[in-house]
Amino acid sequence: MAARVDPFLLHAAEYEAGRAPRLLVVRPARYLAVPGPGGAGGPEIEAAAARLLAVARVLKAWVRRARGKDFRVPPIEVLWRGDGPGGSSEAGDVPWPWKLLLRVPAFVRPADAARAAAEVPGDGPDPRLEDLEEGRCLQALCAGTGARTLALEGLRLAAVERGLAFRGRLHEVWLSDPRRAAPERRRSLLRRPVRSR
Repeated sequence: MAARVDPFLLHAAEYEAGRAPRLLVVRPARYLAVPGPGGAGGPEIEAAAARLLAVARVLKAWVRRARGKDFRVPPIEVLWRGDGPGGSSEAGDVPWPWKLLLRVPAFVRPADAARAAAEVPGDGPDPRLEDLEEGRCLQALCAGTGARTLALEGLRLAAVERGLAFRGRLHEVWLSDPRRAAPERRRSLLRRPVRSR
């Protein structure tokens, strides 16, 4: 049996952040992904997160049995349109469309994900593999009640100071599970891909 791959620890430098924004380069990554209908949270995102984690556990067991490879299921990540909950939206009357992500190793194949998704019942689209290329990004830690607005403003100011413009979607990494952690104890990373102005 091969050693367990931890996608989060393997790419730890891409998940380092303090409250002050930092510029980093994020390499292409493979994710198990499921899109959502939009909204700040509530039952839809909770149900999608629960199903995504269930599919990831089945996927992990399948690749271990079938190919002798193993991986740790990392924290959930989210792509938001606009600034996500509490911020601006570019989506018209559907607020903050989101896509839930779980980073998986490169050895996970699309057929593996499809097999795992077929074994887990649930409504909505099946999680599937997607590759994401973000490149240069600004990233900051968001911790505690009211921290999101400050972190987003910090990213905006850092972009202006460096002569950068945002591109792509806001990427949030849930370091604590918002379904279980009290608002004052929630921690996440906020990441914005950037380009030169």
